[in-house]
Amino acid sequence: MVKIIIENLAQKELVVTDLNKTILQHLQTNFIDWRFECGGKGRCTTCKMIVLKGMESLNDPTPAEWRYRHALQLNNDERLACQTKTAGDIIVCVPEDYKLPHVQYSS
Repeated sequence: MVKIIIENLAQKELVVTDLNKTILQHLQTNFIDWRFECGGKGRCTTCKMIVLKGMESLNDPTPAEWRYRHALQLNNDERLACQTKTAGDIIVCVPEDYKLPHVQYSS
């Protein structure tokens, strides 16, 4: 059983049953509000997440993610939730600049 833990959402745990879905799709399936403005197409960086643990369990960065890394809009410890799939447990958090105003985040 693969888990996604969102550290700054009170350690919220999501169980991943379909490894073909993106992190964003898992968030949506579990009714977690997560910012994304381009419809999950990799055309912006609003679904950015910081990967605290488990980077080795993620798929390789997509061309869209490489484009944002080269433009210095995506750090090495960050991934786009709409482009990322996981095959193992990960711990992520929402970056400060990407938090939604109506969501209560933990520290």
